[in-house]
Amino acid sequence: MAKRPTNPKELSDALRDAVERTVETTLGSAGRSRDAAQDTVEDLRKGAEQRIARSRKAVAEAIDTRRPATYEDIRELKAELRAIVRRLDAIEERLPARRKPATRKPAARKPPAKRSG
Repeated sequence: MAKRPTNPKELSDALRDAVERTVETTLGSAGRSRDAAQDTVEDLRKGAEQRIARSRKAVAEAIDTRRPATYEDIRELKAELRAIVRRLDAIEERLPARRKPATRKPAARKPPAKRSG
């Protein structure tokens, strides 16, 4: 068994040592707890940012598919359509000329045979 201090100076030193050991132990565990809490908060922050990014993307896609066409959208479509028409015209010009279908003369009809009777 440890010897107990008897005079006030020894008692004060022993008490001071006990308090310092307690504070050091508490600070060590508090530091570990603080680090764990910071890690947890960081994980939550990252998860929230990812969910926010996915939500923004989903909202943007939903809005984009449901919004009416703007003047700019229609102008772009018209320009694309004109380009397609020009390409089609160029292709048709390179094709050989179409032959006109041959006109056939109607076959001469034979008069119906007379029946004798």
